[in-house]
Amino acid sequence: MVIKSALIVGGGIAGMSVAIMLRRLGVAVDLIDQDAQWKVAGAGITITGPTLRAFAALGILDRLEPQSYMGDGIRVCSVDGVFLQELQTPMPVGSRVPGSGGIMRPVLHHVLSSEVLSGGVNVRLGVKVRSAVQTSEAVDVTFEDGSSGRYDIVIGADGLHSQIRQIILPHAPSPEYTGQCVWRAVLPRPQEIQKRHYFLGGPVKVGLNPVSEAEMYLFLLERRAVRQWMTDDRAHVELAELLRPYGGVLKEVRTTLGPQSRIVFRPLEAFFLPDPWYVGRVILIGDAAHPTTPQLASGAGMAIEDALVLAQELDRSNAVDAAFAAFMKRRYARCRLVVENSLEIGRREQRGEPVDSQTQLVQESLRALAEPY
Repeated sequence: MVIKSALIVGGGIAGMSVAIMLRRLGVAVDLIDQDAQWKVAGAGITITGPTLRAFAALGILDRLEPQSYMGDGIRVCSVDGVFLQELQTPMPVGSRVPGSGGIMRPVLHHVLSSEVLSGGVNVRLGVKVRSAVQTSEAVDVTFEDGSSGRYDIVIGADGLHSQIRQIILPHAPSPEYTGQCVWRAVLPRPQEIQKRHYFLGGPVKVGLNPVSEAEMYLFLLERRAVRQWMTDDRAHVELAELLRPYGGVLKEVRTTLGPQSRIVFRPLEAFFLPDPWYVGRVILIGDAAHPTTPQLASGAGMAIEDALVLAQELDRSNAVDAAFAAFMKRRYARCRLVVENSLEIGRREQRGEPVDSQTQLVQESLRALAEPY
């Protein structure tokens, strides 16, 4: 092992995953998050076969399975709810996991954070980095509360608007609005929703995904020329209006929306950071380096894979720069595929291209991601 101590900035999926892996290797880990409550935002998330494989490698799949949905395939339907085709969700090579699934984001956060705390990670909340000064042997970090620490490496896992990215790569690209917004709502699950569903060919793209025996989440991708936000008291009204043209089960779903509905709305932003994602002893992972849109449902999976690969390379290397370079060699092309193909699928959705044009790239991408990482 090339390091003995690490600071992880960001307590989301990427940060918690790498904290778990490094502690298992005997590294002393400090994890900080600027949110004093360590809350998790969002509703349900789709989990692909490669993401399930990553959960298994992280050692948490057995805890997630009873609290989530696991299955295979995507049922593609028309605006009227008529079946069009079935998309395969290929299982990753060499694994025994299903090809698809769904889970509530708070459930995933609870499992990960429990593993972090039980593993002996020193978690500090409501803390931000003030400065990070590198030497040839360490990184000296000063925090905004006046405390400080010296670490062998610093890992920026602080998301789309990463502070650590700004510190080490001040001229890096900024997140750009893609022209789409996403709606997510947690709703009761009708019995007929036994797998992921896409509803294509209409004014917006709609999907349903079971996340448990009782619940599913709905996502809706809407084209908006200008980045906008939504007030909670209007969310259910506007979402219901967007679903008005849709029949089948979506017609029933629409009637269940009301002020009590758990709805999250946000504009989609993304970019891809050029190689390398590190400077000296500071490296970026997850959304800090490759934030993506949800078309391939792979953001969480890529974040966990980053954590697994970074820990492996640190464990097998005798120098930090060699470990970071090996990490980039394994991660760059795979993460670029996710970002670029997700953005291209989004562009095809916005142009209203035929259903086959949209689903073809989804299937190509899922087959590629099922390969070993």
